[in-house]
Amino acid sequence: MTTTLSERVSQSAFDGSMLRVVLLMDLHEGAQQRFFEAYEQLRHDIAAVPGHISDQLCQSFENPSQWLITSEWESAPQYLAWVNSEHHAEQVRPLGACARAMRPLKYTVLRETGRAYDGAVRPGAARLQGAPRLGAGIVRHALTFTVKPGSEEQVAAILSSYASPAARVDDHTRLCRTSLFMHGNRVVRTVEVRGDLMAALRHVSEQPEVRAVEEAINPYLEQDRDLGDPESARMFFMRAALPAVHHIAADAADGEDVRRHALFYPAKPGCGPALARFLARQDEAAAHRKGSATVSSSIFQRDDIVVRLIDVRGPQGADPETAFGVHGPRKAGVLARLMAEPDAGPGKSASSGRSAGSGKSAGPGKPTRPGKPTRPADAAARHTMSLITDRRAPAES
Repeated sequence: MTTTLSERVSQSAFDGSMLRVVLLMDLHEGAQQRFFEAYEQLRHDIAAVPGHISDQLCQSFENPSQWLITSEWESAPQYLAWVNSEHHAEQVRPLGACARAMRPLKYTVLRETGRAYDGAVRPGAARLQGAPRLGAGIVRHALTFTVKPGSEEQVAAILSSYASPAARVDDHTRLCRTSLFMHGNRVVRTVEVRGDLMAALRHVSEQPEVRAVEEAINPYLEQDRDLGDPESARMFFMRAALPAVHHIAADAADGEDVRRHALFYPAKPGCGPALARFLARQDEAAAHRKGSATVSSSIFQRDDIVVRLIDVRGPQGADPETAFGVHGPRKAGVLARLMAEPDAGPGKSASSGRSAGSGKSAGPGKPTRPGKPTRPADAAARHTMSLITDRRAPAES
């Protein structure tokens, strides 16, 4: 769990709150019965997933092609562990084949009222969110994938040379910022959206300049995809999704020199959630520390891949321990114990994995013994990703 319910924390998967997931679906004509049968199979599989509490399947009263699935989970990390798994991708494939559009929404549960909840027994591990969170209306998301070793320079050139898509999506949605980083042969693209994230991602994917870039990097990808095939594209981006699990922001003065960095942390197998939670605690503590360089931090995590996007005052200084929030040798030791071996071994790519979100990756650098703390300056250098492009939308007129 996070250390406080600070107003600075606008998003966190680590406060132990129950999660309500809503999946809106618009089915292909005549696919209702096939969809219902696919759901009947899926619901039995989901019932055995740790942390799952219940589901509801609803069909629109007005339009039989519109459906709604809601599910309740003891906590966000348990849901994310399932939804980010390769098993999940295969489980939901029959549902996806029935739908022309799918839109997932995730909410932590703040209150439960009404007769259905009076005297109801809640699972012991589940609890309600303690207080409303405050935020600036910004949604953060990331994608990660790997390219063939040796193609890094070509890919970086392609990804840095395209024209920015229009920032305005519609009257309610605007693309605010896109930052793209590389670490070895792993690419991470983060986006910040005001409004509807799915509408913004769909808008970006439809822009001719973006489609040209996606086609240009196709030959270099380790995981094949066919963007002309909706199912192939959907599965690729499902596997590439790198959800934001924690965000914290401190105060920054107008005109202050704030610079963006990204750090890549491959965790030991099964340690991704613990590593993300550990880094979230460090950044929360750093944001509250007087004189801290931290302005904001977003933690993205999928399986055993963790990426930390951090905005700091001024250039990366002589004290990365302070700037990047892993403070003191004891915490550096904890970080080292959660991390995978930094050396990928002879003939292996530095950051590749079985798929776009695979946890089998490792950053470049000399090998260290498991659990051996590394000097903060060395650790920061080993984890720091190369900035390819950082684009902000122009101010609204």
